[in-house]
Amino acid sequence: MVKGLRMTLRSVIILLVCIVVLMSLLLTDLLVSNSTEENVRNQKAEKATDVAKIVANSSEVRRGLAEENSEDIQAYTNSIQKELGVLFIVVMNMDGIRQSHPNEAKIGKHFEGGDERRVLKGERYTSVAKGTLDESLRAFVPVYNERNEQIGAVAVGISLVQVEQAVQEGHRRILIGSLFGLLVGIIGAVLLATYIKRTLFGLEPSNIAKILEERSMMLQSVREGVLAIDKEGTITLANKSAVRLFKKAGLSSRPIGLKIADYMPGSRLEEVLSTGESHYDEEQVVNGISIVVNRVPLLVDGEAVGALSTFRDKTEVNVLAEQLTGVKTYVEALRAQSHEFMNKLHVILGMVQMGYHDELSKYIHELVDHRYGEVNSVTKQIKDLALAGFLMGKMSYAREEQVQLSMNVINQIPEPQDSQLTHHLITIIGNLVDNGIDAVKDNKKSKKVSVVLKYENERLLIEISDNGYGMSSDKLTRIFEKGFSTKGSNRGFGLYLVKQSIDALQGELMIDSFVNSGTTFSINLTYKGRIEQHD
Repeated sequence: MVKGLRMTLRSVIILLVCIVVLMSLLLTDLLVSNSTEENVRNQKAEKATDVAKIVANSSEVRRGLAEENSEDIQAYTNSIQKELGVLFIVVMNMDGIRQSHPNEAKIGKHFEGGDERRVLKGERYTSVAKGTLDESLRAFVPVYNERNEQIGAVAVGISLVQVEQAVQEGHRRILIGSLFGLLVGIIGAVLLATYIKRTLFGLEPSNIAKILEERSMMLQSVREGVLAIDKEGTITLANKSAVRLFKKAGLSSRPIGLKIADYMPGSRLEEVLSTGESHYDEEQVVNGISIVVNRVPLLVDGEAVGALSTFRDKTEVNVLAEQLTGVKTYVEALRAQSHEFMNKLHVILGMVQMGYHDELSKYIHELVDHRYGEVNSVTKQIKDLALAGFLMGKMSYAREEQVQLSMNVINQIPEPQDSQLTHHLITIIGNLVDNGIDAVKDNKKSKKVSVVLKYENERLLIEISDNGYGMSSDKLTRIFEKGFSTKGSNRGFGLYLVKQSIDALQGELMIDSFVNSGTTFSINLTYKGRIEQHD
């Protein structure tokens, strides 16, 4: 094959099938031809032997040999020869002298060929020899009288030309059958190649290999764990991220080929396989490792042929979520403070332009005193700068929304030992304050939200209240469901995250809510502060 020349899958299949069929037919033709030739020769030999037996057992031949009357023998053998279509029938006496022959001039002369000696000794056989007519297949049968004494012999010959013609006819039929078989094989090869090509979406093996390599690289490069099972529940795929997480959970690093029920009993992939229903963003614990899992069935023509699970360590997900929540909160706080500052600058600019210097001095003193008191009450009592800055931002946001947000820090709250605690507190307080501000926006009279923080004996009490519209009992049972919200679509994640953070901190939550009377959230959780170092 020329270098660089690639045959298509269709061409390879057709060529391979044609070669296999052709070789099979040639071998069959060779074996059948040899068998056919042997059968034809045996059939002709049997025919000649049967004719010789008939002639040898006829009364005309026995009587003619006994009386040495060749005329009766000649007349009888000629009739039999014409009727049965043999080359010759020769009757000879015990001296090998012909008593009959197709050529009457040969009668009375010695039999030619040299293969008649054995029959004159009483043996029955066949042979191939050339006499006066042509090379022939000969059958020899001895002739006996009533006393079982041999009185002569019969030789029946069948032309080898007839034998070869019969063989050629059989070979021709085999050849026709072989050609027909080859044609059927070619058609079958074309249909098979077309079916395989269609099954493979028209792709060549090189394309399939490339796609497989790309798929493998993609699966191994993603940070999410990917696990797949077949219809029998056997693991067929596990990427590097999945294996790494399994090893972290103390499972085998070679899951492929194992039953998912034995390898990871709580995976629920077999449930997905049987029901055909997908599971999204569910939490699962594997040997103490908490993961966030998605499970979907693998469908082919509407039938589930397997199931796929993608998952990630919940710790990583929480870090990302907390980082995103924190960044969003900080941005909102800065935006609120910037907007509030711009409004105050406009007021100051207006007073300056109008010459209200005394009122301006008084207004600035009020701002400074209010800001100082607000900053002082928060920063002095809360040593965690990130949490303090966050709360000040929420206070600015509340003023922007024309909501009275009171912040009461009863005693000093130290900086936490674990920085993750700050992210959880920001998630809890931020979402509850935002919900409180939303709840009081439509109040006609007062719009109040209260935050109380109390730290004592490594426990932190958080109490957030509002005088909003409250919640009915049926809503209270569902507020922590992911995606549940009375505020419209694409909402309902805030309280879900609050509950997740409280559970992560092993805290306690109580809710008091009455319709049109407001809501109070009380959270009690462990808060281990950092011990301050003194010089």
